[in-house]
Amino acid sequence: MEFLDNPVRRYAWGSRTVIAGLQGRPVPSPHPEAELWLGAHPGDPSYLVGDGQEQRRLSLLDELTGDPETRLGSRCAGRWSGRLPFLLKVLAADEPLSLQAHPSAELAEAGYARENDAGIALDDARRNYKDPNHKPELVCALTEFHALTGFREPAATVALLRELAVPELAGHVELLAGQPDERGLRALFSTWITLPQQVLDRLVPAVQEGCVRLLRRADPDPAGHRDVARTVLELSERYPGDAGVLAALLLNRVTLAPGEALYQGDGVLHAYLSGACIELMANSDNVLRGGLTPKHVDVPELLRLLDFGSCRPPIVHGITDGALTRYDTVAEEFRLWRLDWAEANVGDVVSLPDGGPRILLCTSGAAKVSAGSGRSLTLRRGESLWLDATDCEVKAASLDEPAQLFLATDGL
Repeated sequence: MEFLDNPVRRYAWGSRTVIAGLQGRPVPSPHPEAELWLGAHPGDPSYLVGDGQEQRRLSLLDELTGDPETRLGSRCAGRWSGRLPFLLKVLAADEPLSLQAHPSAELAEAGYARENDAGIALDDARRNYKDPNHKPELVCALTEFHALTGFREPAATVALLRELAVPELAGHVELLAGQPDERGLRALFSTWITLPQQVLDRLVPAVQEGCVRLLRRADPDPAGHRDVARTVLELSERYPGDAGVLAALLLNRVTLAPGEALYQGDGVLHAYLSGACIELMANSDNVLRGGLTPKHVDVPELLRLLDFGSCRPPIVHGITDGALTRYDTVAEEFRLWRLDWAEANVGDVVSLPDGGPRILLCTSGAAKVSAGSGRSLTLRRGESLWLDATDCEVKAASLDEPAQLFLATDGL
């Protein structure tokens, strides 16, 4: 067991309070802080820093590369070619992230090879594939968390668009109404994302006006159309004339309560709007953007990978056994666990799963973490631990007050 020193990523959409407050630094921070990365991503790895008595700082990435069998265990090292398969993050969004989707493993491998053969540098703004891996991800809310995810059932979208009553959208509405399935959604999304800018500059303000009219109405709103209208207005203020504003009309809008999670599989179009969460994903940086960003949008490649199947938002509530909650997904690369001690069970000892690499993060309170070897450490709010495959019979117990920890493991 070793403490971790983790990099903070600063993006304009980040929060000045969440990550700084978690780590006990002055609030507000000088700049927006969007993500805390815990793992061995080549772009920004964590560092092993011992237990406070040892004066050292070792790159987790270098340590895994140098001794994958010990650090990861033979099962994980063999399955993932000596790589840590997951990346754990704290994500803090004060503003919306870009509209995006992630490729399947097959598309990522082919796209990565294709762009390498074309000589496109990894740091080139036109680069779509930074590695040959897919990037499924799970977000678990720390605060109320808002997101857009997956295509809404077409008939429900037709009802929303008709309620907006935007004359400029009439032909587009009938396109989907005449083909209320995956093909209709593909046709409408493809039409919107390829509209000339001069057309978008007229159409987006017309949609804004329709949203304002809808919000001024006083009649019941059982379908939640006004929440969508508010979101569209917020997005259009930040990204005027952006095709992603129109695309937001096609997606499910989700609000997660703390402890609820949302899984994003391959090809799912989504955007995180606001809130703080724990994010666990495959260890990849492959993002295909679809709007709400000044960054590169590769429309043909995005259309190749998008899943246009309509679905209900894949909310994961977790399976709870005492103080331990497990969030299952289909991803082999990761599994998320949450440990909670309330007033009634402060001090209860919880056994952590054995085998493979693990990262443990404290988000509130403090806990004593001990291994079968007899080694024990105190983990406080904002601190994290790396657990080798050789760290067996690991147990955690809160100290004197309620506490919460999150544990990342592989999904095998």
